[in-house]
Amino acid sequence: MKGIYQKTDFSNFPLVEKRITEKFLAKEFLITRSDKIEVSKSNYYFVIVKPPKIYSDLFNVVREFVVLFSPYEEFQPRTLQVIDKIHNSFPGLRLEKICTVIISKCKNIETVLREILHSDPEVQLLVPFSYDDFPEEFNGEFIKNKFKQYFFTRDLFSFQAELKKELYFFGRNEIIQKLATKHKSNENSGLFGLRKTGKTSILHGVRRLLNSEGTLSVIINCQSPEFNLKSWNFALHYIIKEIKSQNGIIQKVREEKLYLSSKAVESFESDLKKILAKSNSNGILLIFDEIEHITFQVSHLEQWKRGYEFLTFWQSLRSIFQKESNLFTFLIAGTNPKSVEFTTINGTDNPIFELIQRDSYVPSFSVKQIEEMVSFLGKIMGLSFDDTIFSKLKEDFGGHPFLIRQVCSHIHKQVKTERPARVDKIIYEAAKTQYNRDNAIYNEMILEVLKNFYNDEYQMLEFLALDDTKTFNEFAAISPNYTTHLKGYGIIDENNGSYHFKIESVKNYLCEKKKYKKIGLTQQDKLREISERRNLLEPKLRTIIRQIIFSKHGGNEAKKLVLKIMGTERERKYYSKTLKEIFDGDKSIIFFDDLRKVVYTEWNNFENIFGKNKSEIDTYMININKYRKDAHAKNISDDDMALFRVSISKLEEYVENYL
Repeated sequence: MKGIYQKTDFSNFPLVEKRITEKFLAKEFLITRSDKIEVSKSNYYFVIVKPPKIYSDLFNVVREFVVLFSPYEEFQPRTLQVIDKIHNSFPGLRLEKICTVIISKCKNIETVLREILHSDPEVQLLVPFSYDDFPEEFNGEFIKNKFKQYFFTRDLFSFQAELKKELYFFGRNEIIQKLATKHKSNENSGLFGLRKTGKTSILHGVRRLLNSEGTLSVIINCQSPEFNLKSWNFALHYIIKEIKSQNGIIQKVREEKLYLSSKAVESFESDLKKILAKSNSNGILLIFDEIEHITFQVSHLEQWKRGYEFLTFWQSLRSIFQKESNLFTFLIAGTNPKSVEFTTINGTDNPIFELIQRDSYVPSFSVKQIEEMVSFLGKIMGLSFDDTIFSKLKEDFGGHPFLIRQVCSHIHKQVKTERPARVDKIIYEAAKTQYNRDNAIYNEMILEVLKNFYNDEYQMLEFLALDDTKTFNEFAAISPNYTTHLKGYGIIDENNGSYHFKIESVKNYLCEKKKYKKIGLTQQDKLREISERRNLLEPKLRTIIRQIIFSKHGGNEAKKLVLKIMGTERERKYYSKTLKEIFDGDKSIIFFDDLRKVVYTEWNNFENIFGKNKSEIDTYMININKYRKDAHAKNISDDDMALFRVSISKLEEYVENYL
């Protein structure tokens, strides 16, 4: 249905805005409301339109949305606040939050909005038109094509930072409600998880929920130097400042200089009470994000790492909490739960050991939650995902929302056909393969906390990835703590005593990274590894050796040296070639053993690269040379393979360090 709802009144509309509405918008949408709004002494006109079925099908826009007229030659970013005010003016009307049409007198409105999007990637989809875009004749395809341009090209999967708004936030209502309820019950809480699992986005969700109910909260970023460079007492004052700043509270509190060690606890408690009396809030939720940055033995800052500041800070908060439990609760969040795992710190009881549950991990997305997020955002972008893709995303990426978004962003970039487009298994597998090849850094980032602070567990993951379940199970049998973090982080799962990866992409990453440590190889596996590693190492060795002897002897003398080592027959054959051509395997026959002899003969020029032990390097190169192509008929024992691995690993390390 299109046109203008009969009760819609345009009597207060200027002629230009009225003409655009009646002659163009009404022929593409159903106009249901119109009005004027004043913000900061500026007047804006708007209509609310209901999209026809074709828009709902193409862009996943079902509800009515706002078309805002901006009658000014210059478009200011603050104009977007007008959209929020319009939405708030109709609390009973469920307007579409995902998109707004802006029609502006600004001639370069598209450029301006691109800059706004760059500074705020979470902004809703804005479909811009200038007043000049509407000539005398109606062209509905022009409007529809502009929607396609802005819906189908915007990548709604590619968010790198935490989501602070609700618009593109999915699947976390249950845990947000749980954390908010704990505060209302005067319970403290924790939230731990791998990097990029959405911890900080969840914290912002908790804040939004509590604020909507009139309850104060504050997020303290423990990574911020404004907080973690302070001593414990002035850190308490910083919290007070942030409570005021983040909640827009005007209340006089004590100056920082009054937060001396002997008075800090008293000052903090007094200021909290003043703020609560001013706001009528039911207690304050203190949220500490990136807690590892002030954690004993974990922080990179010595004053927190040594433990005194950590102990005194939390002893102070605990003492107030035990005396005034309705004054505040706290929520601790981060990648590393060590802050609540230590029973004692420097011989003193950890103040928060029993106040926080140590199993409070960010849950993985279920298949249903993956489907909700991917299908909703995908449809807006003109991508329709086959139902089988959602379970594949769960299997390959373990319900890790960031990884899922990133691979879907890859799909968006790879689909070159006209939108709407269908994403089937073939497209998915191709995009996943490319993503895994290009984005190993994300897996490294995710595993960083294990590698740095739970190294035994990290090595266990390597064993499991390489199918060395015997060693993995031996570690798991020593103590259940060895698998607690791995299961809590959602990397592995256990079924009847058998462990497996929940994030297949992490397994594949570790397999690729540690593929040369795999045990139980067949003869074919051994030959494949030997060939692969030699083929990678040898060209690099040739380059290094050629460069070194050239720099020491010059081209002619270096060539003579190498030809002499090669022997009479090749010396005559390659005499007319340049040094570079002699070292080029496509232009000359130069053996690995030739390289060994050059290094051995010219050792004084190579010891800065390969270390001080000449005979050791020579032995490594002899061992590697045993398993050349013409030796493939030999049976390679496990001991032979171990010797080859040790030898070539050393050479690879030296070569990589030099290059």
